[in-house]
Amino acid sequence: MNSHEVISLYETVAIITDQMLTAARKGDWDQLVALETRCAGHVETLRQGEPPVPLTGESRVRKVRIIQKILADDREIRNLTEPWMAQLSNLLNSTGTERKLSQAYGSSQA
Repeated sequence: MNSHEVISLYETVAIITDQMLTAARKGDWDQLVALETRCAGHVETLRQGEPPVPLTGESRVRKVRIIQKILADDREIRNLTEPWMAQLSNLLNSTGTERKLSQAYGSSQA
């Protein structure tokens, strides 16, 4: 993979993380998951194909800017999803507790 391909792939990841942020802001969790899967595929391609020789000059500066944008988007996505995940976890735990009580003591509906 040459430097142009590396930068192009980082740009694609940045575009996808921006779309992920939009989905998270809208609460479109299915879209967020689909985009996250796409993003993970591109990141894996970078992991396997990025040359061990570091970029230099403008390419390096551009890569750093793109990574900073990706990280900023990721941070905001986490800020939006963590409260929702905690709420979902509480709901699942509550449902599980209700089910266990119902199984242990029977339904109160007759």
